[in-house]
Amino acid sequence: MRRWALAAGLLVAALAAAYALLLRGSTVEPRLTVLLPTSVIGSGEEAVGVAADGTLLAWQPPPADGSLPSLPLSEPPKGGRLAGPALEQARVLGSAPPPLRPCIESSYYGESGVDVVLRSGIELRFGNASMAPRKWSAASTVLADPSITALDYVDLSSPGRPAYAGSGHTLPPASQGSAGGCGE
Repeated sequence: MRRWALAAGLLVAALAAAYALLLRGSTVEPRLTVLLPTSVIGSGEEAVGVAADGTLLAWQPPPADGSLPSLPLSEPPKGGRLAGPALEQARVLGSAPPPLRPCIESSYYGESGVDVVLRSGIELRFGNASMAPRKWSAASTVLADPSITALDYVDLSSPGRPAYAGSGHTLPPASQGSAGGCGE
């Protein structure tokens, strides 16, 4: 009998605590998260937008103007989300600052990790997607440096010390592209 009374008492105490915590004076605030495409898989009418977190946006067509960078996949993966190297690329592309987005042509997963190719042919080597916003900031700084007139790549794996080299791709004047690198 004692065990039954103890169990009943604990049940009443638990229900009272749940009522006090969950029902009394609490409110529920709805929150809407809108996912926007930051990259694309495929082209034309078959193109599928991809959000920065790797979610496939099959219900929302990407912009028809081809302004989003492409991911190197022949078709969207099953399951509605990217994984592995494609997810790393989506995260990097999704972190690109708005002024640089029109400059991006595509991305791929190379020997050093995620590489982003600008429309001018300059390659940005990110390594992995960690610290992607900081790496984009470092890329912007290098591309906007007036003392640099041509280069082939920028290594951003250590964003505090970006390395760059080459002379094969000319940067356009700042007036033609925000932060440079947008030349065709």
